[in-house]
Amino acid sequence: MIRLLVSFVIQLAANALGLLVADQVLDDVEVSGAAFLVAVLIFTIVYAIAQPFLTQLALSKATALRGATALVATLIGLIITSLVSDGLSISGGLTWIEATVIVWIVSLLGTLILPLIFVKKKVAEKRG
Repeated sequence: MIRLLVSFVIQLAANALGLLVADQVLDDVEVSGAAFLVAVLIFTIVYAIAQPFLTQLALSKATALRGATALVATLIGLIITSLVSDGLSISGGLTWIEATVIVWIVSLLGTLILPLIFVKKKVAEKRG
């Protein structure tokens, strides 16, 4: 249970980083204040629900699309988050595609790097 909670917190942090990077890189992406925290939570929950569903669908219907499920889940998460929350605003078709790719890449890197940082910190605490 603790491992699941830590994984969820790491995913929240990685998604927050992804949304913040998209906000900084793209002019038509806007994240705002306290509503941003709600937007990150909504995005993470939608992604966590959509990604396994899309992967299962890809496995049963078109295995070649299995790798694209994370990108599609990210796009769905962005769409729902922007509709439901005031914390995220994206405008322009190309911006939606760019934001999807940026959030996906940064979140992926975050989920790979953040656990290493936490593990390194815990190991240092145990040794010290």
